[in-house]
Amino acid sequence: MERSILGTLLGSLLGISALGGLALTGAPRNPVPGKPEGNWRLLDPVSYENITIFPVVSSSNQDTSEFLTLDEGLSSGEVIVSEQGAAGLARTRDGRPVYVPQYSGGASVNQLVLINRSKRPLLLLAGELVSGGKQDRIIGKDRIVPVGSEPLPLDVFCVEHGRWTGASSQFGAAKTIVHPSVREQAAVAQNQSEVWDAVRSGTLAKAAPAYPAGTPAPPPPPLSSENIEATIATAAPTQSYAKIYEQSRVGASVDDFVEELQRRFHRATLGLKGERVVGVVVAYGGDVAWSDIFASGELFQHYWSKLLRSYAVEALARPAYRQTAAITDAREFLQNLNGREVVESEPGVYRWREITEGRLSSIELESIEPKPMMLHRLLLHRTS
Repeated sequence: MERSILGTLLGSLLGISALGGLALTGAPRNPVPGKPEGNWRLLDPVSYENITIFPVVSSSNQDTSEFLTLDEGLSSGEVIVSEQGAAGLARTRDGRPVYVPQYSGGASVNQLVLINRSKRPLLLLAGELVSGGKQDRIIGKDRIVPVGSEPLPLDVFCVEHGRWTGASSQFGAAKTIVHPSVREQAAVAQNQSEVWDAVRSGTLAKAAPAYPAGTPAPPPPPLSSENIEATIATAAPTQSYAKIYEQSRVGASVDDFVEELQRRFHRATLGLKGERVVGVVVAYGGDVAWSDIFASGELFQHYWSKLLRSYAVEALARPAYRQTAAITDAREFLQNLNGREVVESEPGVYRWREITEGRLSSIELESIEPKPMMLHRLLLHRTS
């Protein structure tokens, strides 16, 4: 009992609980700034058109099988996501009834209710899209929902500006992760209007460098603001993120791009001995912009197809620079940052940490139980 009470007190000092508390800034870190965060190594880059992907491999592989992902939980019915205020009975896929309690007076754009009825902790990543309810939403922040927890008020952002009605208050499978410019506004800026702007424009990379003097600009990429606007006007009038990027006007370009990138990535990562691919560092043109790294190869593979499509959307919407980023620049995305720090935690469940240094931001999600490990690490070069 003493250990339990002491652990709770220490957890409260370190961060905040899921239902509110204290966020600490400037807290000391154990990792040395400028040094690699994990036992990671970059492979040779995989390049196609204006994107370069550096596979991140590791000889250590954590056991992440005890964690449930959002699309697994929604598909099996073990996880229920519904609108606030939608009190009533829902059913899991095996027919078991689950009561969804009512929160506050009614539905809210930026909050849903999540119930984890599985026997595994649930992993949520910022930018995962859930479709249904009154509007499609994306998860606002990386976190873990423990086994047996009470229905959780879940912070989200809307990615479907023009709809506020639906036949059901429930949300379906999470098969999409929004592209980096939208993820950034949710995970780092945490600004709803900027999320909407990023969905409508395709990308927020407006500050891209000019073409070198005397070099003619290449043709515009297949995915353009004109294509997005035309798709919204004809096929996605509610500005639904999923519909915009699945429609043939836009989706065919994305699908072809993804297929070629996947083929090249698979060929580049075949035959690894004693190492697993656990993440990627992504560059557009010569600029390294983004990284997603996981605790295990299995967890990376689970998210890989969704992440790859998100990177492809970003590449198609950015200027078509053909430069290949330097591997030395990519290695910087494996290092620790040394800057302003914010830490939040739910005692005994997880710790969330954001570090900002100049235009770089990293977000780390560390599980506390059943075993301490860094489940996911995002590092990005902010576009705004």
